[in-house]
Amino acid sequence: MRAGVGVRAARPVFRTAAAVSLVIALGAGAPAYAGDPSYGGDEGDVQPTPPKPSSGGSSGTGTIGAHIQISQSRSGSSNSSTSKATSSNANWKPPVCWYEPMYTPDEYEDFIKSSYKGAQKPAASYAKKRDDEDYHKGDKGLWWQVQFRNDNYTDACPVTPDNWEIWVPPAQPKADPNQLTPEILSKLAYNSTKLPKPPVVLSPSPDQLKVNLATRVKFEGDFDRVWTTAGINYKGVEMAATTVATPLALRVDAGTADADPQTCTYDLVKGDNGYTVDSKDAACNITYRRSSGTGTYAFKASITWKITWTDSANPDGPVQQPGLPDGLSTYEQDVTVKEIQAVNR
Repeated sequence: MRAGVGVRAARPVFRTAAAVSLVIALGAGAPAYAGDPSYGGDEGDVQPTPPKPSSGGSSGTGTIGAHIQISQSRSGSSNSSTSKATSSNANWKPPVCWYEPMYTPDEYEDFIKSSYKGAQKPAASYAKKRDDEDYHKGDKGLWWQVQFRNDNYTDACPVTPDNWEIWVPPAQPKADPNQLTPEILSKLAYNSTKLPKPPVVLSPSPDQLKVNLATRVKFEGDFDRVWTTAGINYKGVEMAATTVATPLALRVDAGTADADPQTCTYDLVKGDNGYTVDSKDAACNITYRRSSGTGTYAFKASITWKITWTDSANPDGPVQQPGLPDGLSTYEQDVTVKEIQAVNR
């Protein structure tokens, strides 16, 4: 999805037949700008093809929803591949949907009249409800419309078809709980963050590890913090949030119970060229006690990242609450462990 292109309002899955009918009509005529002929235009009973997912979550840059821009700093080491950040809290989920500013009263009137022409109930009732409100013409404020994080529609969205759009005046007594805020933006930025996988180098090399010989683990490359900004600047509504991921610790797992110890954890230390760790003088070094035989062990290295957020595009701004869960990035490698061959004389 490209910035500046009309965005079609996505459709969640609702349980009742009446609600489904309304969602179909909404989907048929819900481009970001009224009168988009590629979405059925005046045909209120035609369901459009769902839009393609936003590129923001996969590329580190792009657009989420209608007008939320995502950008990310350089992702750590140039020698390291990246992957989407994994939450250390398995129960943490990013927002499914939210309201974004979309229309002035006049634009909203055009949108409703264009999109719902010829629509049947309950969509026609929804259009009449907005017409009875006179679209808030003459009032200061904007109509905000529901937007979705992705196009799978598999997670329940708390927004109901009765309030596909909400009116937001400049002085709002009480904000809707699903209305876009810096906190919601921080979670969307978190979900779009890509972290470098641990650039781990083993000594001896992964195919030459030895039984009863400690395995040295070190980083290779410039390795530093990563930040991601999610922001919106549309029709006078401007806000942003930036998540900052700082590497804390490296954990390595031998991939077998026949190792002493099976896991080691090392603190990451900020150096001249970023964060690093070298286990040469560490108290914990994995030592394999049994050969891998004709197979291999699945050696795993993972980095724990402390993730904080600011309520601006500045990664060095004041840290905000509530906090976000730590993030994880993981690298796996098959290693071969051999017996040390002794020469008998």
